[in-house]
Amino acid sequence: MTRPSIPELLERLGELDEGERIEAKRGQQAGKSILETICAFSNEPGLDGGFILLGVEKDPGALLDVYAPVGISDPDNVINTLATQTREMFNVPLRPEVWQERVNGKLVIAVRVHEASAEQKPVYLKATGLPKGAFRRIGNSDQRCTEDDLNELYQGRATGSYDDTIVPDATLEDIDAAALEDYRAERRKVNASAEELEYSDNDLLKALSGIRQDSRGTWRPTVAGILLFGTSIALRRFFPLMRVDYIRIIGKQWIEDADHRFDTVELRAPLMRLVRRTEAAILDDLMKSFRLPEGQLQAQQTPAIPQRVIREGLVNALMHRSYRQHSPVQIIRYANRLEFRNPGYSLKYEERLGEPGSETRNPKIAAALHDTNFAETKGSGIRVMRRLMEESGLTPPHFESDRPDNRFIATYLFHHFLSAEDHQWLRQFQGADLSGEDARALIYARETGAVTNAAYRDLNKFDVLTASKRLKRLCDQGVLESRQKGRATYYELASAWTQVRASEDDTGGAPATPDRPGSGIPDNGLAIPDNGLAIPDNAPAIPDKPPAIPDTIQAQIASLGGRSRKTDVQNVIVELCRLRPFTLEELAHELNRTPKHLSSDYVQPLVRSGALEYTIPDQPKHPKQAYRTTEKDKK
Repeated sequence: MTRPSIPELLERLGELDEGERIEAKRGQQAGKSILETICAFSNEPGLDGGFILLGVEKDPGALLDVYAPVGISDPDNVINTLATQTREMFNVPLRPEVWQERVNGKLVIAVRVHEASAEQKPVYLKATGLPKGAFRRIGNSDQRCTEDDLNELYQGRATGSYDDTIVPDATLEDIDAAALEDYRAERRKVNASAEELEYSDNDLLKALSGIRQDSRGTWRPTVAGILLFGTSIALRRFFPLMRVDYIRIIGKQWIEDADHRFDTVELRAPLMRLVRRTEAAILDDLMKSFRLPEGQLQAQQTPAIPQRVIREGLVNALMHRSYRQHSPVQIIRYANRLEFRNPGYSLKYEERLGEPGSETRNPKIAAALHDTNFAETKGSGIRVMRRLMEESGLTPPHFESDRPDNRFIATYLFHHFLSAEDHQWLRQFQGADLSGEDARALIYARETGAVTNAAYRDLNKFDVLTASKRLKRLCDQGVLESRQKGRATYYELASAWTQVRASEDDTGGAPATPDRPGSGIPDNGLAIPDNGLAIPDNAPAIPDKPPAIPDTIQAQIASLGGRSRKTDVQNVIVELCRLRPFTLEELAHELNRTPKHLSSDYVQPLVRSGALEYTIPDQPKHPKQAYRTTEKDKK
């Protein structure tokens, strides 16, 4: 990892969600607080250490989090003292990197602390001893280790993983022979000549680390053995909360209200069977689009999210979750997105998600899923999901690893980027200097309620610093507002714009803006990059300069009012689409109505009745979708 400059570290401090790896201190000398932070960075598993900046402080007058240098008066003394203390005051000698730079004329010291090896942990202050002398990095604070923390750090020294440990009180009777046969069937599909297919049940369990010998030489099931091949009774007995909850929510936000109850389907089974059952439950519930391939008589159904993305997301949640934590995997289906929530933060640091190489806390389970093609072990799952979502014209997925709450969240929007309705909605931000990347972030905030630095990075493939600058610029322009929840910073649409959203359906016309209430907004030339979707060859082109609308149809349009009969509006739409294909945005402009209202109340009923058809039938939500009259209607 390249060493960042001190100005780069100062800018990262502006994002609280990065605070777990950076600590700022004004102190002019090395002291107890700095040593506790060094100890915490050394101990925290999977954090890869962290950085300490000395001689800086937060600007109390700044609207957003801004850190400024105040300088170190005697940097040589601080550096020499740190080197001595880190070498002598801990139970193991530590060797942090220390350097200094001048920022705005002030000397600032940076300390890079490396994570200690598993054999060295727990690192603690010798004078204080255990447990009070050991610290962990939780969020952006240093916490004294509890007995549970020390047990976790000591267990990290062991060569075996948790899924390779014996389950107390479990016996071979807790293994389901049918689950073993299920494994054989899946393995046979991958490699029909695999040697282990000829093993007896006991030998197969030994090969897969499903059973191990205890201190008395008796073969007993391991955690992996029960989770992969356990009977239903054994799963409930030993892992009562190791299930998948598929939750269906009405609307776009979680509402814990007795009057707005949600539906939950609880699924329990050995892992490979659980993957198939959960995948089927999701696919049966998701909305689908229909397409009729050329030369075929049977229509094909395509789920709102590619099936392989669903499979990858589900397997990742079950394979990488923490089985020490007794809580279920939750899959929440909102009106506009699917969220996978599993206990256990990612062992791979968030900025490296999608890079080659896999780090799993359950290697025995991962190996069995890999052998049956349920999972891969090269760390390419997230990269594949991103590619498939983008190829389908969908919003890139967002992945959040939350260490303090020990959970991982993957979000997949059903939303296609960037539709005609999105273009129409974005026009309300007249005067704002928006890039295409900003547009993606604003639409994500509209759909989910907020956007974070990590989400901006996922959407646009930016680094932390660039995302931070872009988000702060949107705040400066009054488009977003910064919020804090605990240690994290997130950004919501500014209140003026959320009021615009609420008024769209009330006005019956083009959306209003804070500075021009009730007025239609002309195209401000916002450049939004193409999402890469190709238009089929047989889709009719819409001319750059479409022919003028005949006077007779213009007269019909002029006669329409805000309370016109539905059939009158639909007749005008059909007449327009008989002239040439019209996009939803064009129809909304001609009829002075919002695209959302026009689509739901007029256009989609015409499509369902057969009066109109898509110009791109196999991709109903394609951003360049248009409508034309059907051959039947023309006759």
